[in-house]
Amino acid sequence: MASSSSEDGALLKWYRNRIAEPTTDDEVYGYWLFVFGVVIGLFGVLLAGSTATQTSGSFQRLAGIALGGLGLLFVLIGPIVRLPLERRATRVAYVGAAISVLAIVWLVLSFDGGRGQRSIVFGTYGIGMAVIALGAILVPMMNETDGETAVSAAESSAQPAQTDPDSARTEADEHRAEADDLREQVAARTDELAVLHDSAATFELYEDRGGKYRWRLRHRNSNIIADSAQGYSRRVDAQNGIESVRRNALGGALVELETEIDDSTDEAETGVVAYPPGESKATFELYEDNAGGYRWRLQHANGNIIADSGEGYTERREAEAAIERVSERAGPAQYLRADPTAFEVYQDAAEEWRWRLIHKNGKILADSGEGSASRSGARDAVDRVRSGLEDDDYEFEIYEDTAGKYRWRLEADNGEIVADSGQGFSEERGARESIDRVEGHAPDAAALDIGLAAFEVFEDNAGQYRWRLRHRNGNILADGGQGYSSRTKAFDGIDSVKRNAPNAETTDA
Repeated sequence: MASSSSEDGALLKWYRNRIAEPTTDDEVYGYWLFVFGVVIGLFGVLLAGSTATQTSGSFQRLAGIALGGLGLLFVLIGPIVRLPLERRATRVAYVGAAISVLAIVWLVLSFDGGRGQRSIVFGTYGIGMAVIALGAILVPMMNETDGETAVSAAESSAQPAQTDPDSARTEADEHRAEADDLREQVAARTDELAVLHDSAATFELYEDRGGKYRWRLRHRNSNIIADSAQGYSRRVDAQNGIESVRRNALGGALVELETEIDDSTDEAETGVVAYPPGESKATFELYEDNAGGYRWRLQHANGNIIADSGEGYTERREAEAAIERVSERAGPAQYLRADPTAFEVYQDAAEEWRWRLIHKNGKILADSGEGSASRSGARDAVDRVRSGLEDDDYEFEIYEDTAGKYRWRLEADNGEIVADSGQGFSEERGARESIDRVEGHAPDAAALDIGLAAFEVFEDNAGQYRWRLRHRNGNILADGGQGYSSRTKAFDGIDSVKRNAPNAETTDA
């Protein structure tokens, strides 16, 4: 079921990105029926044409005719499904499609029955196609006739008003004036609602270092507008808190307190980084490198380069689009201080949710092995791995793969593989050392849900700490461009980018 919904989502996404925003799912399915019909129809025609010199009863010729018939059926039924017809018109079309499909099955089962029987089969197929066409044409015409009848009835009921034209005209003017007033009121309310719904802030839900769930409302300029002020023991309770704010904030009364209430929260406990308000002190510079590629860098007012693209782009507009992505995603992007390890929950290219255990040096110690259909499913898998390792409910198994590398996998009592090494080791000792690291770090490792993007801090080969902004699809959006002597300085660099990137202007270097 999960794979089926994923395929439907892929079809809908492709249609939305390449053609238009669909009004209904049937519009998308009708389009794909038409495309499928064209493909198999052409294949059937080519297959039948390639067997023209063979006997009339050959299997390839039969397959070509059957595929051609199915293709023509899908080409006709696709637009009918796509059009916003009434339910009874669609039902009539489905009946015709069923007749045509039965005719094709009959043809396959009795292809050697002679020309006379084949004529009956083709006639049945034609009847089915005619029913499809009639369902799409006659039913809307019948509705049009009903509409004309309703118009005639309305005109008949309006005849008494024509006996007194002056009073009718006066009454019509009054109704017209009332309608104009109502339209103005509706337009005003619509503008008010549009302003209310066009929010410039985003709710962020996260887990603090104490294992409590909290939320914060972050403006697109990266400033924290509001936060939960308390932790919740369950994720759903934090979500309910967000919904309560959405319901009650609009129209809430203002109470001015004479005495300030000291309700400060420890920043280290909440994990919230408070950014000072104001405009950006940095500027995006767009330039062309020696290889003819376009790059960008984010330069602070003090002259320091605090971020760069990390790669070149063949066209200028691609670099400009990359700057826009960083501006939008750097502010709300979260980061987790691996101490010394942390779980990352992310969505892969196939839109499945996975987790991985990352060391502070940037290396992946373990991953989920298989994906989950939802973010919560991946989070539950992380919790099961933590508790299973603490309670010794799981068993590690070391094996040798086809390339001669040693790997390990973590197996539950029911035989389910809940984690694996994610990489191979040249010696069995390396796999055992990896298991020891996972057993020692995983139970106490914190977890981070990656939204559209997240910051990663890692240690390079030279012992320098660096950061990079990674999209949830795995692509690197930006990096620090320089190494830091400590992890703390790398996190300070991230905070500088989060403060300055959202509002930074773009200039040509």
